Amino acid sequence: MESLGMGDKSCESCWMSTDPPEHTGRLHRLGSGAYVGFACVHWTMAMENRSVGWLNDLLHARLREAILHSCARYGLVCAVYTLMPDHAHFLFMGVHEGADQRVAVRLLRRQWNLLLGSDHELQRQPFDHLLREEEREREAFQSVAHYILENPVRASLVARREDWPFSGCMVPGYPSLDPRSVGFWESFWMAHAAAMRKVGS
Repeated sequence: MESLGMGDKSCESCWMSTDPPEHTGRLHRLGSGAYVGFACVHWTMAMENRSVGWLNDLLHARLREAILHSCARYGLVCAVYTLMPDHAHFLFMGVHEGADQRVAVRLLRRQWNLLLGSDHELQRQPFDHLLREEEREREAFQSVAHYILENPVRASLVARREDWPFSGCMVPGYPSLDPRSVGFWESFWMAHAAAMRKVGS
């Protein structure tokens, strides 16, 4: 299998679920260095008290803009994301050594809470899973992405993931990338390679 060549950092724990687990108190975090550079991280962010009613086309569009700014400012691409009625999943990848996912996610969450207004609020801490070396191999990485995109199907919100309007991809400079479209992965990896070259030039 083809490797993404993103180092050898590993995670201490892993979970994958349609719904984020409940938590109380402060979550255990890896050292800040684990989120820097070419790390690949699956982030899950839930609404406080699992509140619903915030997700619509307008907020989705505004949140995409917030994702774009976080990616562009801190050296990331978002391979896929899926917004669910009471939580959301994001698969971020660093594209240069100075990329910082914790700072990028902090900016994204701050902007997201502003968009939500007074009726809704994000849970205090996101969950994250730092992909291990074997999960960063291309086929395994795409399997993680497919799992994220299948969340609406597992939740019986749609019959096919292609029918869910609140999923997407964010690579700055490539606005037409859509993980629900035919040929997405070929286009994504080309855009990802271009983002890496741009940083190195």
